Amino acid sequence: MNGSIGAARPKRKQHPGVVEERPQKHRAINGKESAGENTPEVGSIFEDDVEMEEPRILPAMADTAEWQAAIEKVVRNVVSIRFCQTCSFDTDPALTSEATGFVVDAERGYIMTNRHVVGSGPFWGYCIFDNHEEVDAYPVYRDPVHDFGILRFDPKAIKYMPVASLPLRPDLAKVGSEIRVVGNDAGEKLSILSGVISRLDRNAPEYGDGYCDFNTNYIQAAAAASGGSSGSPVVNIDGYAVALQAGGRSDGAATDYFLPLDRPLRALQCIQAGKPVTRGTIQCQWMIKPFDECRRLGLSPDWESAVRTNFPKETGMLVAEIVLPEGPSDTKIEEGDVLIKVNGELLTQFVRLDDILDSSVDGKVSLLVQRGGEDIEVEVDVGNLHTITPDRFVSVAGASFHDLSYQQARLYAVACKGVFVCEATGSFRFESTDNGWIIQTVDHKPTLNLKSFIEVMKGIPDRTRVVVTYKHLRDLHTLNTSILHIDRHWSSKMRLAVRNDETGLWDFTDLAEAIPAVAPVRRSASFIQLENAQHPAAADVVRSFVRVLCHMPVKLDGFPRNRKWGMGIVIDAKKGLVVISRAVVPYDLCDISITIADSIIVEGKVVFLHPLQNYAIIKYDPCLVDAPVQSARLSTTHITQGASTYFVGFNQNMRIVIAKTTVTDITAVAIPANSGAPRYRAVNVDAITVDTSLSGQCGSGVLVAEDGTVQALWLTYLGERSPASQKDTDYHLGLATPTLLPVINKIQNGEQPKLRMLSVEFNAIQMSQARIMGVSEEWIKKVALDNSSRHQLFMIRKRTFERGEQTGSLVEGDVILTLNGKIITRVNELDVMYDHEVLDAVIVRDCVEMALKLPTVSADDLETDRAVSFCGAVLHRPHHAVRQQISKLHSEVYVAARTRGSPAYQYGLSPTNFITHVNGQKTPDLESFLKAVVDIPDNTYFRLKAMTFDNVPWVITMKKNDHYFPTMEWIKDARETSGWRRVTYEQGKVVKGEGHDGINVTSEDTFESDDNVGGGL
Repeated sequence: MNGSIGAARPKRKQHPGVVEERPQKHRAINGKESAGENTPEVGSIFEDDVEMEEPRILPAMADTAEWQAAIEKVVRNVVSIRFCQTCSFDTDPALTSEATGFVVDAERGYIMTNRHVVGSGPFWGYCIFDNHEEVDAYPVYRDPVHDFGILRFDPKAIKYMPVASLPLRPDLAKVGSEIRVVGNDAGEKLSILSGVISRLDRNAPEYGDGYCDFNTNYIQAAAAASGGSSGSPVVNIDGYAVALQAGGRSDGAATDYFLPLDRPLRALQCIQAGKPVTRGTIQCQWMIKPFDECRRLGLSPDWESAVRTNFPKETGMLVAEIVLPEGPSDTKIEEGDVLIKVNGELLTQFVRLDDILDSSVDGKVSLLVQRGGEDIEVEVDVGNLHTITPDRFVSVAGASFHDLSYQQARLYAVACKGVFVCEATGSFRFESTDNGWIIQTVDHKPTLNLKSFIEVMKGIPDRTRVVVTYKHLRDLHTLNTSILHIDRHWSSKMRLAVRNDETGLWDFTDLAEAIPAVAPVRRSASFIQLENAQHPAAADVVRSFVRVLCHMPVKLDGFPRNRKWGMGIVIDAKKGLVVISRAVVPYDLCDISITIADSIIVEGKVVFLHPLQNYAIIKYDPCLVDAPVQSARLSTTHITQGASTYFVGFNQNMRIVIAKTTVTDITAVAIPANSGAPRYRAVNVDAITVDTSLSGQCGSGVLVAEDGTVQALWLTYLGERSPASQKDTDYHLGLATPTLLPVINKIQNGEQPKLRMLSVEFNAIQMSQARIMGVSEEWIKKVALDNSSRHQLFMIRKRTFERGEQTGSLVEGDVILTLNGKIITRVNELDVMYDHEVLDAVIVRDCVEMALKLPTVSADDLETDRAVSFCGAVLHRPHHAVRQQISKLHSEVYVAARTRGSPAYQYGLSPTNFITHVNGQKTPDLESFLKAVVDIPDNTYFRLKAMTFDNVPWVITMKKNDHYFPTMEWIKDARETSGWRRVTYEQGKVVKGEGHDGINVTSEDTFESDDNVGGGL
């Protein structure tokens, strides 16, 4: 029932001068990444995010004395801007970046830069002056349309150099003028681009689906190098700013695009005078078209003659390109109309049109246009551009929303109305990670705007399933429908964020607390019956399958996805016990929904997570289920190679498929470790493969014998991430059911399994290898007698790092001969370790046979039970997968993930790093780390000492941001309904649950699209 969206179709005509993309304005950030690019990030659905501003300005050739004198004056005004756009908003994704600006008012502390730098959403950043003094910067203005914004800083904070301002002179931008673009490459060195202005009448470049300027002309320069740093001043030989650098071609052509300074100068003067920057609009996009094209559109010779006489230097006129439906111009102006006069004044330039509209807000303008040679005079209402530019968003159920912006509406030529999903995460993660969803209804109630959406969401209790309809801006023909599970427990507050241009921050207000979940009721259902079932025993197992959907609101343990589904097998219908793959349920900070007979949905909770064998046991309340659920009969004998069996699986469409097949192989599972981000993987367990193509198509299922007993579970095993495709590899393999029985029996008897393990990973070796390792001929004969089907022994491939001293431990290269007197030639014989504190072992080490007492370690504390969110980084104790891959733990404070647009991302604190010190104070564990950071004042620097996964120490200075990224803690607590409780630290004080400030970082999305997950249940 979930809607789907087809291939993207641009709704807007592209004009011949379209620029494919904005020059990449970001460079690689600082920081130490341990092992490649597949480290987990929290937070963004934009897989191909640009990262940091990389000015492409090259040093100019040797300049004259006049130019050198001018440049010397200018460089004191140019600053490097380093900033975060802390969350996705409108056209802007959450990102960390770097750009350029220049001082335009030294007394008040105003800096001019680009609008795509200031962004439309929350901004957090600072400026570095030429002498490397740093000062915080706050937005005071971002233009709704044009690519300029103004930042404010405290001039008194600059103590070691005089702060001067750069005069704005838009009138001095002339064709043929020699110019310099003065940029600042990350505050490290001055960079200068020389060029010559070649055009003043270029249309604004189009950059694709992101922010684009329009309704203005751009200045084009033939430059000695391509592009430049965003926000750099374009200066003439007298040291005046004549334009603002805004973009350039990305195809290597030596062309730069500059924004004229007429409108930035007017906005600056308004702000300096304490007046509002009025901006008018009639919701019509105009383009400059040359006279020859205007003639083809119907421009009469008389009007062309009049225009050429009055404006002898003009080569074109303004033509309507896009008229927004339901806007002031709708039904009055049509695409292709040639603009002749505004309020009786002959007009050909955007600057004058902007002047008139900006001074006529909430009034009317009279337009004379030519349409197919006919004069048409219309009167159009002038709207306020700021009212159709969002300045607020609401976060609820792990997602964020605001009213559709004029930018987005113009981009897709749609009416400027509706509720736009700016962060499609949490409960509102739809089937595509694409951006651009418009909510139509929630719970069968229309959501025409943000206000009505808020009212609807206020009335929806926690854990409710509601029908949501929505469209995509690129495909308004299709109305998609999904059933969403509304989460108001991980994200309990509905929070409104409103832009404050006085402080430069966004102010947070709590709108409503969550309505408690409605108590579930018992429901009835019946299972499907397979048609033409040739295998009755296999068909009967249908009643033991349930669908399991797991949603993880916080990134832990390096797991790459935040939502996963699979089919579980019911092992005890009376107690509601289900076995499911750990690739579906990786840890217990999650929401689990179990669907029975495709009809009844009940909540589940984690009962047991096996540390090595890739399965979890979850539980639902059987009192809520009135359906003939059947407990699967698990085989007590191991299936053998070559045995005939029935494969019963579920494909990606959740359809059951059955085939008679044969077991092709049973061998020790050998899934490669993920080098970039250690995460759970199965080890020391046998994997079964079968001879049917269905096995590769199905991630869930069972192998069933003739008598209906389940011989093996068919599970998904999470593997490594491919360096080439950046996709995670899933393996589909069988797990013999006798392996599960000891654990299942204990759980059925009400006991919590207390497993013990040898802290090693085993690798099967053949007799040829064993002989070279020093195994005697006598033992080789014993192996042949013990296991006629497979002559193998097991060698220690890798030790797992254990906390504390381990005496008598195994080392890499040891060959196991016996454990507790039993020769070990099969993987399942290693299971003896789970029940013994000490094992009597005979091993071969360095060609010497020896007897050892091997201590096992408890598996009780392997799972993560506490996590901290600090400055956008998720920290917890190094989980088991880390210790499986590392030889030494540098600290118990491990960086598991980070959020885009956060201080952790900006300053380079990378996943797989270990934090060892804060401000020189050792932080061996989370407790000491929290004590060290909680009292650090907001917006101040502190020092972190860290160690990479590869044992490279490094030190970073980092600025704290409590306003957008408060320090939070998740602590496992059985008393809580969800099994975890949250603590927030605000100004050093402990607050239960969510704090007052902060953007939503608990529901960030995956970095790859999980094709197995739909939008709803």
